[in-house]
Amino acid sequence: MHSANMLLRRIVRSSVLPFATQHGMKKDLFPLRRTLSLSLCLKQDKSCEPSEKLDLDEWKKVMKSGLQEEVSEMVSEPKELSSLAAARETLEMWRLAGRAVPENMSEEQLKTFMECPSKSAKKKYLKYLHLKELHKKNDKRKMDERRERRLEAQDQDSKTEETKKSPFVCLWSRTMDKAYNWRAAQSMIFGQPLVFDMSYEKDMSVREVSNTVRQIVMSESSNRRSVDPFHIHFCNFKDDSLYHREFIKNYREAWDKLLITVTDQCYTEIFPKEKLIYLTADSPKVMKAFDHDKIYIVGSMVDKSIKRGVSLARAKRLGLETAALPLDKYLLWSTGAKNLTLDQMMHILLTLKDTADWKKALEFVPKRKYCDFVNKPVKELKKTLDLISTLKLGKGREKVEKQFAKNYPKRYKLKQK
Repeated sequence: MHSANMLLRRIVRSSVLPFATQHGMKKDLFPLRRTLSLSLCLKQDKSCEPSEKLDLDEWKKVMKSGLQEEVSEMVSEPKELSSLAAARETLEMWRLAGRAVPENMSEEQLKTFMECPSKSAKKKYLKYLHLKELHKKNDKRKMDERRERRLEAQDQDSKTEETKKSPFVCLWSRTMDKAYNWRAAQSMIFGQPLVFDMSYEKDMSVREVSNTVRQIVMSESSNRRSVDPFHIHFCNFKDDSLYHREFIKNYREAWDKLLITVTDQCYTEIFPKEKLIYLTADSPKVMKAFDHDKIYIVGSMVDKSIKRGVSLARAKRLGLETAALPLDKYLLWSTGAKNLTLDQMMHILLTLKDTADWKKALEFVPKRKYCDFVNKPVKELKKTLDLISTLKLGKGREKVEKQFAKNYPKRYKLKQK
């Protein structure tokens, strides 16, 4: 009996409450519930009758509609579950058949898959999800690899820091630093001057100036570590310029301790003009050998757009001698402009100063810019180029092939008959 009473209460809550609110019976709702429960328990009380009579037909309609909604909800849920299970089974069959199907799919993705109008649309949607899943896996794998590399780098840094902290390494670095500084100090008295022309700030952007300063810093460090360093001069250098700010940014406190000469004067005011040679790639005159009595000038410029003739025009205005490196004489140039970075120029000049060997010096030219060194003189190279042209025309093919193979046995192999 108690269970029946509880069931009746639930039915009243689900059906009578909306009916009562619809017909304006909010106030008499609780007396109505008491009357129904007491009538079920066969304990009727006349004092507890509701103020209004209940329309049983309306009440039955409301109860039937509520039951129908509950039944429809109970029926619709298994239908949806069964359709999702069927969709998962079809996906598993397609995966076993070798089609592009994602491994994990959410219920929303399954519903959108079921709502696709055609089979081709379903395949395209599954392919999209499969590619998306692959991209996520690749990104995760890359992140894991980066984390592993970062951990390895941290381990190596910790090991190197431990080795740096060892007293022997500290003593060695201090003594070598003193030796390099002693050489640089000697070069300021007895060394051959090398001038960096710092008057190209207006011809460059801020990024190009920062790249120029970075290359000059590398040049200064390689010069300081060489056996016979140059005495470096920064001419046309102005205080509080962009060059100056970038140098302070790179050197910090060591800027005032550098063993170089920094001046705002022009090099023509410091050195005699007959000793000055301006190195520029646009010069028609080719440098034959390194002269220890001359003073070479390098333009402090990094030009991404490759403005031709800027340094050559400046040298001509000042009435200076110009020279270019003999790249065509010693290198089979392939692609790119014949402009080199400042640190590459420093390496080439230091090697020429120490060894006077062009082949050894031009090894600092990037290998992507040339094919190989020229082993023969330029006249023989011109002959071979003429032979190539005749070979293209087809005149005396066998004779030309033999002669070309004789001149360049490594580059050309005769066909064995």
